[in-house]
Amino acid sequence: MVCDERSEPVLSSEPLNYTELLQLDPAGGVIRFAGERALLIDAVAMGLLRKYLVENFGATAARTLLVQFGFAHGWRRAEALESAREWEGTDSLRRACTRIHSLEGLFTVASGSTDPLAKTGSVLAASYEAEQHILHFGQAEEPMCWTISGLMSGYLSRALNDEVYVLEDRCLGKGDAACHLFGRTRAEWGDARAEELRYFEAGHLRRALDVSLQRVVESLKTAERKLAQRRRLVQITERIDPLGLVARSDAMRRVVDLAKRVAKVDSTVLITGESGTGKERVARLVHDESARAAGPFVAVNCGAITETLLEAELFGHARGAFTGASHDRPGLFEAANGGTLLLDEVGELSLGMQVKLLRVLQEREVRRVGENNTRKIDVRIVAATNKDLTQSVANGGLRQDLYYRLKVVELHVPPLRERKEDLALLSTTLLAESALRMKRAIAGISPAVADQLLRYSWPGNVRELYNVMERAVALSQGNTVELEDLPEEIRVLVPTPTVTAGKVRPLEEIERDYILAALSANAGNHTHTATQLQIGSATLYRKLKSYGVAAARSDP
Repeated sequence: MVCDERSEPVLSSEPLNYTELLQLDPAGGVIRFAGERALLIDAVAMGLLRKYLVENFGATAARTLLVQFGFAHGWRRAEALESAREWEGTDSLRRACTRIHSLEGLFTVASGSTDPLAKTGSVLAASYEAEQHILHFGQAEEPMCWTISGLMSGYLSRALNDEVYVLEDRCLGKGDAACHLFGRTRAEWGDARAEELRYFEAGHLRRALDVSLQRVVESLKTAERKLAQRRRLVQITERIDPLGLVARSDAMRRVVDLAKRVAKVDSTVLITGESGTGKERVARLVHDESARAAGPFVAVNCGAITETLLEAELFGHARGAFTGASHDRPGLFEAANGGTLLLDEVGELSLGMQVKLLRVLQEREVRRVGENNTRKIDVRIVAATNKDLTQSVANGGLRQDLYYRLKVVELHVPPLRERKEDLALLSTTLLAESALRMKRAIAGISPAVADQLLRYSWPGNVRELYNVMERAVALSQGNTVELEDLPEEIRVLVPTPTVTAGKVRPLEEIERDYILAALSANAGNHTHTATQLQIGSATLYRKLKSYGVAAARSDP
């Protein structure tokens, strides 16, 4: 900042000659003030440095560092000024303190309140440091002009050749009308502000940094534990498709391969499959693999919004179009411009909305509710449904022309019961994600749990598996998920006998395996097992004795 004599505020009766103190070398990029090389530093950059110090080293260490930095800066400034010109004693150099720093842009001084050593001190009407603290941290509970206090302290200490310390008692940073700073020698301060004077001691910085370092060490230990958990998750998921789809089974591999191929062209895609199979994840795969990946991906559940609201949600509305429409609002088609719009549960659309949607797909333009003009859109449409749309067309619930407009390419996501090869990796991945989120140290699932998961039919598909894994993490008492952590409908399942060509097992052997499996599923409870097998307890005991397991535990 360069100030000529006409722009200088009148702060004292001894104006400084800036034409002698300030030297600019535009060609060389060097600025000298009082013969010393100087820098212009942005106030916001200083505010960001302050924020970094507080957040990474704590307020105590940050304040100590900034106070001592300011003290050194102020000392050097007074030293440079003293040698740069003739002064009428030390008092003249002292009175230049507030003026010099005000012209540097550090603060604005209220009229008549220029001398921090006066009884009333200096009153600052504006302080860059208080302004930056409020910007990054909000209103404080104590004075915040740490650098300025150190700066004026260092300057006055050098000018007067004595230990002078400038402290605040009011500050803009804590909601006061102005900053109030006043300086006293160490002897004059006595013990009244001993705690604040410690920030000027060299040893205090070392002690504050030691405390901060200990805090950093603890944070690093916590981060290492989280990193170890994440590493386990990465090891589990490294075999998953980069876009998050588990596709070990042939059926799912075909879906992923077709999705990636159709993503390269801008065709409308219809994704079908039972609820919970991961249709939205496949839709995201299509988006992320397409040329529109940098654009937005917007999803809307057509079955969750009433017809009147859905129209405004999709197409937008003008101000005053209906009660509550206080301003113009773009719809989801406009929000997805340049990207992909997923119309989930598209089979739930009313016939009226189907007509409007068909027009948008054909014309590639939308008309907001309450407006007459149309707006061009550039959106790829992906629709998803768990309904049989051919049956809906036959029943008159879905327009045939809309059905064919949506079904340019169909991707059918198989249910989980038809992709059992994916179950092991899926369950382990979902388990690891839940454990990481809940901060539980769960290493995996036991072999018995893995067998039960394979026997279950999963009517809720991947969504149900996710809930089961989350429940298991929440209930597990060890570091491995056991049978008792599973829901009852999965825990009580028993093996289903299968016949392999050329290898027919004896009926007695099959009965033995089935009874033992039922007993294991009931955690050894004889009464429950006999009831489920619809045999008497004595019969069960006799059979178990013949199998050599008669010593199994008795029921409580």
